[in-house]
Amino acid sequence: MRPEMRAGVVVPFALVALIWGSTWLVIKDQIAAIPPEWTIVWRFLLASAAMCLLAWMRGESLRLPAGGQRLAVLIGLTQFCGNYQFVYQAEHSLTSGLVAVFYALLLVPNAALSRLFLGTPVTGRFMLGSLVAVGGIALLLLHEARMAPAQGGVLWGIVLSVFGLLAASAANVLQAGPAARRTSAVPLMAWSMIWGLAFDVVLAFVVAGPPVIDMRLSYLAGVAYLAIFGSVITFPLYFHLIRELGAGKAAYNGVATPVIAMLLSTLFEGYRWSLLAVAGAVLAMAGLIVALSARRPAR
Repeated sequence: MRPEMRAGVVVPFALVALIWGSTWLVIKDQIAAIPPEWTIVWRFLLASAAMCLLAWMRGESLRLPAGGQRLAVLIGLTQFCGNYQFVYQAEHSLTSGLVAVFYALLLVPNAALSRLFLGTPVTGRFMLGSLVAVGGIALLLLHEARMAPAQGGVLWGIVLSVFGLLAASAANVLQAGPAARRTSAVPLMAWSMIWGLAFDVVLAFVVAGPPVIDMRLSYLAGVAYLAIFGSVITFPLYFHLIRELGAGKAAYNGVATPVIAMLLSTLFEGYRWSLLAVAGAVLAMAGLIVALSARRPAR
């Protein structure tokens, strides 16, 4: 049986896609209430505490091997600070479904960085599929630009999404490297979230001023959902996928995630589909599937 078809890969793959597909919509409500910088702080304050608790429940020490803290700092900076800061800001300008579709292209920088730093090969079929996917995303972005008001800041949302994509990709490749493979996933994620939280707190004070929180039940429930389901449950599973499949192939999770996100965006945000948007979605998914069929797991 091909490694990517085992239950130990298929089940976490499906769970991550389902949960992350729903988190985009929750994020949209979160950033409407208070400055996104502080929303991110509350999310990872809870998530880092819960991840430490998970390590304790599993009987795992939080002590990291030599070089582990340096790795945790880098993952915290790229994944739990840079990536999320850019994503939350991008959702001010773009619909949650569209940002999720944009993140489907994570496999492109993942493959490029994996090739550059880990020596993972990139095939012609993979490159062809990626080009098709990029064309689909371009059509979706064109649709968004036509539908959004002139002052909507669509271009700025795209720029922020690109930076967020690059930050997430850097974190993925770090997690696929030899140093991460020598480290237990849950303690590494716990420390990464702690370091990311530290960076987020500093940034929040500088950009948004003193701490602020929304005490509405819906907001607090959203923070809890994003922290527990969107972070504590999913990141160890995704780390497992990266170790099993490599950083490039693990990012194919983005094939299913935006489909879920855009369906929810249609139901709750009034996302309006046009022929252009449908064509873009079909091209993006087709390109990603072509790329998926081309690559073998990186070990």
